[in-house]
Amino acid sequence: MKKINILAAAGLMLLSSCDLDINQDPNYPSGSEITPELQFPSVISAIADASGDMMFNYGGFFAQYFDQMPEANQYNDIAELNIDESKDLFNRCYRNLYAGALMDIEEIKTKTTNTSNLFACQVMRTQAFQLLVDNTSETPYTEALKAASNSSPSYDDGKTVYEGVLAELDAAEAALTGEAMSMTDPLLNKNLAQWKGYANALRLRMYLRLYDGGQSEYASKITALVSADEFFEGDVKWDVFSDLEGQYNPWYQSVFRLTQNHCAAYPIVSYMQSMDDPRLSYIILPRTSDNTYVGQFPGSKQNPDIVGTSYKNQDVSNIDYSITHDMPIYLFTQSELQFLLAEAQLRFNNDDTAAKAAYEAGVTKDFALRGIDGADEFLAASGAWTGSTEEKLHLIYMQKWTALFMHDHMEAWSEIRRTDVPALSDATAAQIKGDISVYTPGDLIRPAVNKKGDDNIAMSIPYSSDSRKYNVNTPTPARQITDKVFWDVK
Repeated sequence: MKKINILAAAGLMLLSSCDLDINQDPNYPSGSEITPELQFPSVISAIADASGDMMFNYGGFFAQYFDQMPEANQYNDIAELNIDESKDLFNRCYRNLYAGALMDIEEIKTKTTNTSNLFACQVMRTQAFQLLVDNTSETPYTEALKAASNSSPSYDDGKTVYEGVLAELDAAEAALTGEAMSMTDPLLNKNLAQWKGYANALRLRMYLRLYDGGQSEYASKITALVSADEFFEGDVKWDVFSDLEGQYNPWYQSVFRLTQNHCAAYPIVSYMQSMDDPRLSYIILPRTSDNTYVGQFPGSKQNPDIVGTSYKNQDVSNIDYSITHDMPIYLFTQSELQFLLAEAQLRFNNDDTAAKAAYEAGVTKDFALRGIDGADEFLAASGAWTGSTEEKLHLIYMQKWTALFMHDHMEAWSEIRRTDVPALSDATAAQIKGDISVYTPGDLIRPAVNKKGDDNIAMSIPYSSDSRKYNVNTPTPARQITDKVFWDVK
């Protein structure tokens, strides 16, 4: 019951902060009656909803975890990269982050001087802007959130936004005075050490992207973070959902509940099979025709040369959506953190022992999170820490991709773009179907039906059509999904 009440309160605050008219119903707080204690859960809820709803959905396609179910059609456009501003793919995320989370933070800042409250708000503000940049690269920042005084804010380049919110985060942490948080906090239970650890994990994630985007000065920041070793424990997750009508996980509620639209994609199935990975059975179902695991070639549903003319749901592995009803939204898993630490230890500290320990912790934490046995056996066999430094980095990246499946698809897609792992196969879907030896298990595959051209995959998201409609400073020309974000320079 506690989880339901918290979610209801967060939902109410989200609605009120998005300027929806509730006619000042006396049963609901409004204006000055909305205290930071009530308002902060709506901040978390809005950011979690953006990450765990639409970003989770299209990120799952772009990371090639999902493809469109043979007998359904809702996400053909995403699977086939038929995406531009007119598809409204980013609108709900854009509204949740700006009109929801970020505006609520601005209001909270006018109502409290508690430095711990303000620090927690800044951590969430940092993650919100990280998500915005990782989708569209440019986004309103320096002129944003000024309401009527500037209703058409200019867009800032992604590097400016990243470095701006990281500087804000440093300042907010430096201003801490030791007072306890007073805001309701269903995320980290007012534990300031956990909030600091969460902030450091966000720094590590963003520092790595800045470094790989050409900012070499971030190497020293990465090594300092790793040396300090002050990160969160457990998982940072928005765990407020229930298996009840109106209380479902938002992805299940909005994109999965009425029609089964998702089947497993060929890359994730082939990689887990090649690794003899027992996690393959987690949420992926064997196809009903012969009880084997078979992933669908990306974007192939409407290509009869790949799937034939009588392609049915039974011909491919479905996703078991029944376990997603009350699935938490993971804002940062311990597994992802450990893989980032393993990478940092290997690349920047040349510390193979520490890298191995973090890598194995990342795998073990993911097995535990899924409730799957066999982590030790996996690490002693196909998941063993062997080979050259480059081979070990590749293993880290591939296992991070595996671990983010059904946990954080936006981060999976971002990490693919940053690291180029999984790699993009040189072979087409048709070539792989004809001769499996031309394919390395796990490699990404160009969509078999590709509206952006045979050599393209998704590299970013077009600007929100709401922004185009209402903000005269939305950049022109329109962003294409083949345009890269600022840190993706490979």
